[in-house]
Amino acid sequence: MRFDEYHPSEIPAKPGVYMFRDRFGKVIYVGKARSLRQRLGNYFQPSRRRTGDAKLRSLINSIHEWSYQVVNSEDEALILESRLIKAYAPHYNILMRDDKRYLLLKVDESEKFPTLKLARIRKPDNALYFGPFPHGSALKMTREFLLAHFGLRGCRDDDPTPETRKHCLKRLIKDCCAPCTGNVTVAEYREKLDQALAVLNGDIAPIREAIKAEMLAAAAAQNFEKAARLRDVSLNIDAVFGKKNRSFNNPSLPDQKTPPGTAAINALARHLGLAAPPETVICFDISNILGTLAVASMVTFTNGRPDRQAYRRFRIKTVMQSDDFAMMKEVVTRHFSRLLNEKRPLPGLMVVDGGKGQLSSAIDALIAIKCPPLPVIGLAERNEEIFLPGRSEPLVLDRHDAALRMLQALRDEAHRFAITYHRSLREKRIDTSLLDEITGIGSIRKRQLLKAFGSLRNLAKADATEIAVRVPGIGKTTASKLVEVLKRKSPEHT
Repeated sequence: MRFDEYHPSEIPAKPGVYMFRDRFGKVIYVGKARSLRQRLGNYFQPSRRRTGDAKLRSLINSIHEWSYQVVNSEDEALILESRLIKAYAPHYNILMRDDKRYLLLKVDESEKFPTLKLARIRKPDNALYFGPFPHGSALKMTREFLLAHFGLRGCRDDDPTPETRKHCLKRLIKDCCAPCTGNVTVAEYREKLDQALAVLNGDIAPIREAIKAEMLAAAAAQNFEKAARLRDVSLNIDAVFGKKNRSFNNPSLPDQKTPPGTAAINALARHLGLAAPPETVICFDISNILGTLAVASMVTFTNGRPDRQAYRRFRIKTVMQSDDFAMMKEVVTRHFSRLLNEKRPLPGLMVVDGGKGQLSSAIDALIAIKCPPLPVIGLAERNEEIFLPGRSEPLVLDRHDAALRMLQALRDEAHRFAITYHRSLREKRIDTSLLDEITGIGSIRKRQLLKAFGSLRNLAKADATEIAVRVPGIGKTTASKLVEVLKRKSPEHT
């Protein structure tokens, strides 16, 4: 959903995970919530843009679209959030970006006497894995109880030496059945292990009843410390292995095999009836103020993502009046003439910012230079209508459609790139006109000054000595005149 499409009543007050994306579709933040409605409401309050801290304001201003996923419990949300952060490495997530992972329980059945081990990484070793479990301390306490309750070995060595057996505390206090000494057979040990595995798989009723009976007996004997410890064990088993938590064993995670943007270009190909998904999509945009300093931009998306090395910008050369159609025709002619002359590959799809007029101008330009046929569409901003050649009615996609979101990001990026170029030209013109007022500053010196200081704003901060040192050929007298003019004019022009 787009940032401006937030409706609190449509958000469930349930646990879940939410993701924010920027205008390029990149995940910039992943969060979890006990109540999605309440948590998301914190981001979409208008006052947050003004009163939030710098990081929060930056995040909110970067959100272009958002989505959420409802889960069954807060624990499941915690696990899913961790996995998504590791999958996407969002820019605004600071915590949990290291290699820390939640604990797993591992049972290696290839061992003669398997036991319950703690692990953090699920390896392809044919062992049984349970989890991950977000409550590490509760899991460790529960594991120790299960090992003692079922008499499973707790040592690291599957085949301990006689010296190790002699000092085994678990054997002495009878918390371990000591299979390494031959005290039980492999079959008898396996039966104990199967009972423990049943608990790990969620069958906790028998052990819960056994703990309850033992707890009541301890309370009757006024051994309240033991009763409290057993109560905690029962709560931990419920929290860690209860049925309500089984769902977070494998919370759903977006398919990481599909490259980002592939779904969008596949959807775009279906909507436009293209023979193949367009790996390369370009978009043209025009920027001018009543025809002055008219410029155009061309941005490129490759596999649904910005390819900034392929961006191009143009100064309009042949159109003197405010005529967007003629300007579009000029830049399309110039760009594709160069591609054809250099025998470079054509894009899979060309998009022009505008409706029927801009689309017709672009097509006329391609026909005039005898460019091979390629798909061309126009995207009108008012109602996000897609215009196709030969069709009188525009194509209107659902506002949440991945193809439309990619086209919007493409168009917005072309608009940003054109506006940035237009603004830089305006600033240079202002700088140049102000420098023209100073006697002794010719065209070469103006270029040297702007190259040395970058802008008139930076130049206004320098003193006469610095200017004379950084720009050879400008003496102290000329530099002093320059400083005097800049101090007088800078509030108005910088």
